[in-house]
Amino acid sequence: MIDARSKGDRLVDLIIIVVMLALGVVMLYPMVYELFVSFSEPAALIRHRGLLLWPLGFDTTAYELVISNHQILTGYGNTLFLVVAGLAVNMSMTCLGAYCLTRTHAYWHRYMTIFVLITMYFSGGLIPSYLTVRGVGLYNSLWACIIPGAISTYNMIILRSYFSSIPESLVESVFIDGGGHMTVLFKIFIPLSLPAMAVMVLYYGVGHWNSWFNANLYLQERSKWPLQLVLRNILITGSNLDLGSTVVADYEMLEKSMKAAMVIVTTVPILAIYPFLQKYFVGGMMIGSLKE
Repeated sequence: MIDARSKGDRLVDLIIIVVMLALGVVMLYPMVYELFVSFSEPAALIRHRGLLLWPLGFDTTAYELVISNHQILTGYGNTLFLVVAGLAVNMSMTCLGAYCLTRTHAYWHRYMTIFVLITMYFSGGLIPSYLTVRGVGLYNSLWACIIPGAISTYNMIILRSYFSSIPESLVESVFIDGGGHMTVLFKIFIPLSLPAMAVMVLYYGVGHWNSWFNANLYLQERSKWPLQLVLRNILITGSNLDLGSTVVADYEMLEKSMKAAMVIVTTVPILAIYPFLQKYFVGGMMIGSLKE
């Protein structure tokens, strides 16, 4: 097959490829750097200057200390609770809200749509939110990181657009057969909207996994801190890991490797899940955002 493209087209393609490869390297290197640091020998790492293009030796001590640390294990448990319980609340409320917005013949549809859209542009602010959380008794509870953000208006509108693309004749057939709104939602809309649902799971799941700000505001006890808040406290505020009864010689020498190991341990799980949702992510975003 003869390539009919001109030399100019090929040159443009080459430039695009080179630029994209360069951007890929720039974005990937920080993660690779942390990986190399986490496996490097602490003594060699301290002496090293400049770019790190490969691990300096091979040492897993940092991972052993991080994985056995009770702060990390407790943070993992709290984060898993936020992800699982948060996803259950988020998906339930978002599906119900999106379904309600598709019922265009309901007399309250217009007012509810306006009410939902207003929340995208206006909010009460940080202090009213904090006072509300304290007032309803959620302060110092993990539910304070879930309930206030039970629904994302943006996600609900995406899901509503996807629901609206489903033929209304299917809904009418359910009502003719004696079914109700819950039957339509759980047996028609949700099974036919798996790509959009995967997008919602990815959005909400990543949000809960990376969240630390609300936990920093509402959680007073360190035993309730999620993983990202533990990581932030160590990396930014300079707090040392509480090693408990573990005795470590030259902690300062190991500190850099341990912090890099923490970054890897907290990042890898969500990176491992993303490839399984990627094929749904593209289709769900395109169809859910364009169809009305």
